[in-house]
Amino acid sequence: MTGFPIARRTRTRTRKVQLRSATALAIATACVTLACAAHATDHDNDNDGHGELNALPSFVVPGSLSTNTYDGVSDDLLTAGLGKTGLASAAAPAVVNASSPTAAELRRLAIWSNYRALVDMTPAGGYGRFWGPNVDLNGNDTLGEGKIAGTEYLAYADDGSGRQNVSLLVQVPASFDPANPCIVTATSSGSRGVYGAISAAGEWGLKRGCAVAYTDKGSGNGAHELMSGLVTLIDGRLASAATAGPASLFTANVPAAMLSTYNQNFPNRYAFKHAHSQQNPEQDWGKDTLEAIQFAYWVLNQQFTPRLDAWHHRVLYEPGSITTIAASVSNGGGASLAAAEQDTKGWITAVVVGEPQINVRMPGNAQVFEGGQRIAAAGKPLADYMTLANLLQPCAALADAAAGAPYLTALPVATTGAIRQARCASLAAAGYVHGSDTQTQANDALAQLHQAGYEADSDLLHAPMWDSQAVPAVAVTYANAYARASVVDNLCGFSFGTTNPATGAAGFAPAVSPMPTIFGLGNGVPPTNGISLVYNVTPSGGADHRLATADASFAGAVCARALWTGKDPRVLASVDAISVNAILHGKPAIIVQGRSDALVPINHASRAYLAANSVREGGHSHLSLYEVTNGQHFDAFLGVAGFNTRFVPVHYYNLQALNLMWSHLKNGTPLPPSQVIRTTPRGGTPSTVPALEVSNLPPIVANPGSNAISVDHGVVLVPH
Repeated sequence: MTGFPIARRTRTRTRKVQLRSATALAIATACVTLACAAHATDHDNDNDGHGELNALPSFVVPGSLSTNTYDGVSDDLLTAGLGKTGLASAAAPAVVNASSPTAAELRRLAIWSNYRALVDMTPAGGYGRFWGPNVDLNGNDTLGEGKIAGTEYLAYADDGSGRQNVSLLVQVPASFDPANPCIVTATSSGSRGVYGAISAAGEWGLKRGCAVAYTDKGSGNGAHELMSGLVTLIDGRLASAATAGPASLFTANVPAAMLSTYNQNFPNRYAFKHAHSQQNPEQDWGKDTLEAIQFAYWVLNQQFTPRLDAWHHRVLYEPGSITTIAASVSNGGGASLAAAEQDTKGWITAVVVGEPQINVRMPGNAQVFEGGQRIAAAGKPLADYMTLANLLQPCAALADAAAGAPYLTALPVATTGAIRQARCASLAAAGYVHGSDTQTQANDALAQLHQAGYEADSDLLHAPMWDSQAVPAVAVTYANAYARASVVDNLCGFSFGTTNPATGAAGFAPAVSPMPTIFGLGNGVPPTNGISLVYNVTPSGGADHRLATADASFAGAVCARALWTGKDPRVLASVDAISVNAILHGKPAIIVQGRSDALVPINHASRAYLAANSVREGGHSHLSLYEVTNGQHFDAFLGVAGFNTRFVPVHYYNLQALNLMWSHLKNGTPLPPSQVIRTTPRGGTPSTVPALEVSNLPPIVANPGSNAISVDHGVVLVPH
């Protein structure tokens, strides 16, 4: 019995759920009416023949569970009440008290910022026409503002230490059909918070009427302001670390005396969960995704099964009984693949991921060819290719083939040019590149990136990937994570802190603290929300890493690279712990990636995964790769001049892949085979860019002909 539909409610309701003890869990949570409760005891498996009881998963932290019901008018699951129009606004949603936003305001900020971070929001680029809250699953503008009523469940998962505190979130739309249940995962991309994949996978799942299972993977946007001691809680509000205790999303594990000394020497610094938890959270991303699914099962059993008595709910949905698609992009895509590999109970039915950041254990006979030429460097881990890119990209940006690259930095052109020339000179002096002049050195740097597995299709993106600080931020964050470094280690001379906007000097006390809105506007990897990537070695007190030295902290980049090339045992162990075997147990799976991806090169991700999977699963594999020409990693950049004329949205094909998978699962329609999708950029000039049209975006087809990607016994052949 489900009671009244959620859609008939007219206001938002919130209730904190208290768990009475770890062994006798008293669970007060919402059914559809928000009136029923569940109570699990030590005797849950001995229930007098009434059927298995719905016990809260053991990994859920007692006392952390809360529910919210949204009416779909004043507030909702997909847009936080902003609707299609509000999400499109370049101005962030207002908060009443900037120094102390409410949990509802922080949620709205998080949904607004995370939605916009992963898709092209420009109308001419497709928002509101090809995707967006107003666009239905058939691609038609029929849903108005696109608000979706339903219930949201939020909780921590932890191993009992109180230090993992992985955020889990389940959204159940009012349109959910208990007789035809489905779940879509939306594991966060990057190091984002729990709403980090709401536009990448959450929107499609909610429109489909599925429950959506989110997780921040234990790396999501947890910040600790070291001087004030402020930390974020599960809903983004702030508390002192001492007061929060184990309820903190993340608190740096540093003894008080050591922290005091560090603050004196390096004022106004911040610890971030992904970089400084000292737990290498990436090794658990697959487990986190599986636990999000298990949490969703518990939620659906609570919400849609009758009570046996005042406390107990029966289990209707057993593992594997709900159609479940593991879906997300980038890090979330890698986590989805890892979860599918680890799944031994049938929680996951199928996988659809975009541009997955995944570290593959390559079999000895796995090979990737493009246009008949072997890619010798396929399948390298992020610790290798990202630290190399961080070292070479500023110089490679001056290569002949990179001329005319999109400009993606607030630094003056003269400053950027000087940095690039100085980096080339330092690389040459240290023997990393060859050539007697800057141009020759730059061309050599780019050639080395090609040899390291970067596609020539991404030549124009090396400059903006480094200038936007995407590559330096990832290189430093992951170096810290893999080395399990403490924030006070200042690994390779780097830290995170506020800097003087005029000079770049670190130790700067901002007029407005970044902490009150870090949950809503931060992305978990500085630079973010006013917190910079700082190089501490020089000048005295440190500075923004781009401005600290003439060559943009070259020595720090060399140090980060050496952690991999020098075979640091901590880094090697961490990379081994995160590596996967590409065994999907025969699950139908789709990977979509842009060939021009310069952040996660396709040769080290999707192509490598396809090759390894074909070796290890052989004829049991049901994996298709759809490779998109003129597709790159950040669809949100398509609103920037130079990106909009040259590149197309990969998100368009992620949505198409989800629809293809749904048809396959529900109707038995065969999945199209692996193929290259040859798109047509919009062209034009920065001031007159044509609107994106279907003619720019050919469909994924059942018979790709000469565009087919073949794979056999580990050998992947990609047409040029």
